[in-house]
Amino acid sequence: MARSDFALFMGQLFRKPHQVVALAPSSAGLCAEMVAELDPDGGPVIELGAGTGNITRAILGAGIAPEQCHSIEMNPDFCDRLRGNFPGLNVHQMSAGDCGDLDVENVQAVVSGLPLLSMPVQLQRDILGGFARKVRPGGQYVQFTYGPKPPVTRVVREELGLDWRKSGKIWWNMPPARVYRFTQAA
Repeated sequence: MARSDFALFMGQLFRKPHQVVALAPSSAGLCAEMVAELDPDGGPVIELGAGTGNITRAILGAGIAPEQCHSIEMNPDFCDRLRGNFPGLNVHQMSAGDCGDLDVENVQAVVSGLPLLSMPVQLQRDILGGFARKVRPGGQYVQFTYGPKPPVTRVVREELGLDWRKSGKIWWNMPPARVYRFTQAA
């Protein structure tokens, strides 16, 4: 991460703490785990909570073309930075709860940097419902968490029939994190 990206992140963390709740940007190790199963030829990817672009950079580094990546971010300063740093990237300044309204189909994965467990259950429903409408059969919702439990509440997991796998702990992230990959049961 460039020094200017870190300065922007920290500035927004202090000015808009209700929008930026992470203690630090995602580490390279966490980003690599988030994108480990993306297929460069597998179709579009939706990214939620793109921030300053650490996970975006990893998505593109995994071979996803910028025009195949749809990054959703609410913060206008982060959106400007994303547009400047990643030419061709589809940047959508909107709520992640509206991701089901994007004009993109047959998505291979939704990759989320959002603090999902700190959100109201209805917003989780909106986000995961959007995932269910946009992702092709077998597609994934990829979400990290710092805690010991799945980062999607039980009621939403049950309503959508979600199965999941989790990674090992990524110790070099601040704080240490784990990645969950959710799919809808067949």
